[in-house]
Amino acid sequence: MLTLRDLNLFYGADSGSETQQTQVIFNLNLDFSKGEKVAIIGPSGAGKSSLLHHIYQQLQDQAALCSQAQGLVDNLSIYHNIYMGALARHHWSYNLINLIKPFKSHLNKVKDICEQLELDQALDKKVDQLSGGQRQRVALGRAVYQQQAVFIGDEPFSAIDPLMARRLITKLFDLHETVIMVVHDRDLALSHFDRVIALCQGQLALDSHEETVNQAKITELYQKSLVASQQAQLTVPQAKALDTENNKHSNEQLKDVG
Repeated sequence: MLTLRDLNLFYGADSGSETQQTQVIFNLNLDFSKGEKVAIIGPSGAGKSSLLHHIYQQLQDQAALCSQAQGLVDNLSIYHNIYMGALARHHWSYNLINLIKPFKSHLNKVKDICEQLELDQALDKKVDQLSGGQRQRVALGRAVYQQQAVFIGDEPFSAIDPLMARRLITKLFDLHETVIMVVHDRDLALSHFDRVIALCQGQLALDSHEETVNQAKITELYQKSLVASQQAQLTVPQAKALDTENNKHSNEQLKDVG
């Protein structure tokens, strides 16, 4: 379905000069196959969202994206925000009529999606009146209503309680042939996805297709990233002092051995 080879991604000034940009993905090689349910995990700043959006750009003709930004229109209803997933399937005049007076067929389909996503709210309720978790489910509903084979999500359950998230992910799996998702909940990634990819500092750290990935390995990865981040924030004098202290302890240990 998708092959990535020696992928390098940058963000920053759009000047065409890499020296004015920050590199977030380094020489990444990955293959994605149809039917996979893939969780992408990793510490903050690992490059997960950048990778996910690049994947969407490559697959957008067959994929629906549910981003962290959500892109909801606050002064429109739940119904109209979810119906936006169908805009590309109809002529602009059809969509305009549906905006003014919603068609019954779409009302029934959107109602069914809301029931599947456990969104028990009136369809004419404006989304600016919803909680964070309810807004996320509206964004999920809009992606579902695109009726694409591939679902791509950037932490789409971050404001939803863990038990509900587990119920909803099962329904998303039933509705889409392939799912590629950035997941914050490491337990959810391990328990519900058939493949787990972990990034760290823009590089591939773990891939369950290549090795066994378990909670211990993931915890170790996050701890190493935290230590590296703390060291990167040290000033030069602090770093030298830390090195001196570490060398001192090492010499003391050698004397004890001698």
